[in-house]
Amino acid sequence: MSKKVLIIISFSFFLFCQRTAQAQSSGISKVWVPDLGNGHYKNPILFADYSDPDVCRVGKDYYLVASSFDAVPGLPILHSNDLVNWTIVGHALLRQPPYEHFSKTQHGNGVWAPAIRYHNDSFYIYYPDPDFGIYVVKAKKVTDTWTDPVLVESGKGLEDPCPFWDNDGQGYLVNAFAGSRAGIRNILVLHKLIEAGTKLQGEGVIVYDGHKDDPGIEGPKMYKRNSYYYIFAPAGGVSGGYQMVLRSKNIYGPYERKTVMHQGGTAINGPHQGAWVTTPDGKQSWFIHFRDMDAYGRVDYLEPMVWKNDWPVIGVDKDGDGIGEPVTSYTKPDVGKTYPIATPQTSDEFNEHALGLQWQWQANPKATWHYMTSTGALRLYTSPLQKGYKNYWDVPNILMQKFPADKFIATTKLTFHAMQDQDKVGFGVMGMDYAYLSLTKENNAFKISVVSCKNAVDGAKENEQVIQSTGDSTVFFRVKVAAGAKCQFSYSVDGKEYINVGNSFQAKEGKWIGAKLGLFCTSANWYKDAGFADFDWFHIEPLTN
Repeated sequence: MSKKVLIIISFSFFLFCQRTAQAQSSGISKVWVPDLGNGHYKNPILFADYSDPDVCRVGKDYYLVASSFDAVPGLPILHSNDLVNWTIVGHALLRQPPYEHFSKTQHGNGVWAPAIRYHNDSFYIYYPDPDFGIYVVKAKKVTDTWTDPVLVESGKGLEDPCPFWDNDGQGYLVNAFAGSRAGIRNILVLHKLIEAGTKLQGEGVIVYDGHKDDPGIEGPKMYKRNSYYYIFAPAGGVSGGYQMVLRSKNIYGPYERKTVMHQGGTAINGPHQGAWVTTPDGKQSWFIHFRDMDAYGRVDYLEPMVWKNDWPVIGVDKDGDGIGEPVTSYTKPDVGKTYPIATPQTSDEFNEHALGLQWQWQANPKATWHYMTSTGALRLYTSPLQKGYKNYWDVPNILMQKFPADKFIATTKLTFHAMQDQDKVGFGVMGMDYAYLSLTKENNAFKISVVSCKNAVDGAKENEQVIQSTGDSTVFFRVKVAAGAKCQFSYSVDGKEYINVGNSFQAKEGKWIGAKLGLFCTSANWYKDAGFADFDWFHIEPLTN
């Protein structure tokens, strides 16, 4: 082997080690980094369930919001300077109204597709709750505490609102309809907004009827360019849909339509629903959309976008038919400089005085569900299971985060301070089917179990396999998630030797969401001095075999 080849290999290994060390020291994901470090990126740019994404740019900063359904805090906000490297910077919804209603799990309900815009020196997020109506929240900075939600329009089945302010300052709101609640669908309606943006004016006008050409039309986003009004909207369904665009020189139409992106000859199914943004100099256009990947949820892709004859083409038009196809990798957006690699938060040492932004409950939390300790731990208190409990599908005090990649290892170390029999602490993979490892107090000892529940969504019973009895209250729980979301659980009492338990578990999506990793602590009965579990850390690491 020549000296030159050895130098190249050594330098490549140095770069690999440098990036690995950087990831370990800075919180960069060890399992999915879309920035390839060579001026290119790979899709998805967010290999996590940030469904129905919308994005706006303010100066050199991009902000992304996504649906959150019944997860609290809701309306996650991510920030990027280059559309490739993203981190979570906050949530616009700290508790979800109606507050009592969302004190219980509401799978598939709550926050559907939102839209974020910057207007009059303030950020606005409009979001729909299909059972209650359209809400708006505001803030001067995305990291501020957002205003309490204001109900812009009450009603069932109102979905996917997007605001638009014209050159004369008049505001508008376009939205679609969920047939399951509204009894009508496949249409887009446009209303005027009052100046404050908190109420609709008039009865609204149907600006597009998709029954003939675009059944399933939803998720509209409105823009203006070269005197044309544009409505970007997906159609054709979640898993197999496409992206189409409407345009008109009159805001009320009539609108022309054109399909601008579809799966084409790629393996990327249903590329649709998202946001058009430009680079700070206005020279490049880009489009962020989701792709449904079953147990992994709706992950986010970044596509190049060009304009031809005042129509956008999203992705790459390989066959020249004027319809783009999604890309697996591409040159990064030219934003004027190179920004550091960044990824959404995953691992957590629990050394801060607040939960990491990656964590969400599946209901409005009670103050006594958790606290951070001064010694660097997350403490979950045992909360009694509700009356009528069937399985953990409907247990609200499960603290969860999204799957962060197609394959990974998740491990946590915990110490259980149980107070009464049947106090239980667990770590698992949650969805319409779920499985978890648990440590349960029985008499003067603990039992380690692996539990699974198929068809949990239908109230099915759990299947428990007791692994062993132990006097140790400190354990390490682990799950290896392989390609295809196949999961293998294991545990350790020393953090070195892990013992596989149970059969391979196939992760299953939830209601409109991907599977999630979850921590919980429960009891069979209320007690005036509840037991608790202290979680020392939670790590996401690469799966190498």
